[in-house]
Amino acid sequence: MNTYQFRNDWDASNRGAGRPRRRGRKIFAAVLVLVLLPVVFGAWLWFHVDSSIRRIDAFPDYAGRPAAGAGTNWLIVGSDSRDGLDPETAAGLHVGDAEGQRTDTIMIAHLPDNSTAPTLISIPRDSRVPVPGHGRTMINAAFSEGGPQLLAQTVEQATGLRIDHYAEIGFGGFAEIVDAVGGVEMCLDQEMHDTKTGQTLQAGCQSLDGSNALTFVRMRYSDATPRSDLDRVANQRKFIGALAQEASSVTTLINPFTTYALADAGAQAMAMTREDGPSDLLSLAWAMRGISSGAVVTTTVPVTDGTAKSWDKKKATELFETVNNDQPVPEDLIVD
Repeated sequence: MNTYQFRNDWDASNRGAGRPRRRGRKIFAAVLVLVLLPVVFGAWLWFHVDSSIRRIDAFPDYAGRPAAGAGTNWLIVGSDSRDGLDPETAAGLHVGDAEGQRTDTIMIAHLPDNSTAPTLISIPRDSRVPVPGHGRTMINAAFSEGGPQLLAQTVEQATGLRIDHYAEIGFGGFAEIVDAVGGVEMCLDQEMHDTKTGQTLQAGCQSLDGSNALTFVRMRYSDATPRSDLDRVANQRKFIGALAQEASSVTTLINPFTTYALADAGAQAMAMTREDGPSDLLSLAWAMRGISSGAVVTTTVPVTDGTAKSWDKKKATELFETVNNDQPVPEDLIVD
């Protein structure tokens, strides 16, 4: 073998040996990228959500504040404030032009420390309760007169439950969250026509976009809602369950574009306390996804009649004590 042939054979041998190593390094790099990319994306999204949420003070110190009980309590508020909505958007959402801040939705979500089912309790906005500094009046007035702090104090004193977390969302933000997940599937037993706004939702199963979802959760002037506010709060709980289930579905979570749109819309729309963060919100959303399957107890504060202005004191007290002790809610205390 001459020198020239030896060198060619040596070079060919080296080239053949190098290819598997280079191929292996490329495969390893590709796998590393696939592993790290979701982690980096998740970390960035977590920071983005945490820094975008509007922070507020919701829990004032006052004499006689209830002691902490078992589990964790959330005060969930749906504000009907039109602040930040331009006239065209407000018209598209059919929310009118009322000024100031009011609450269309007041709920307490209780997440237990034991195996008892979570509980979601609606408080009708026309409930007449003692509001500090304003006498006995509609609970809705607490938010209108004193914002989150007065509402939280009013709810705590009326229920005996210490509120640990606060979440507030307005009209526009709610609609954007629904649109971010591509709409929410709801099945309506009958046509819903609101005689006040003129909006109509057809009977049957359908995907509600943000605007129609807002119509659904606010409707009470309709033949489909003969109990007025009692039917409205029941529909609100039903929709929250469907929305939470859609938001936590595999198809949503594995799609980075949908995940980002949902997280961004939620962060921009949400107001929470400075102590709360994405992990708290995720815990709430994960628990509420069980509404649709019956894994969450949903009820309205027991009332004396269809106006929902007066609570049944005995049953309401029993309901709140049961929740405060992480005990199962008796059937006779559940109001659909």
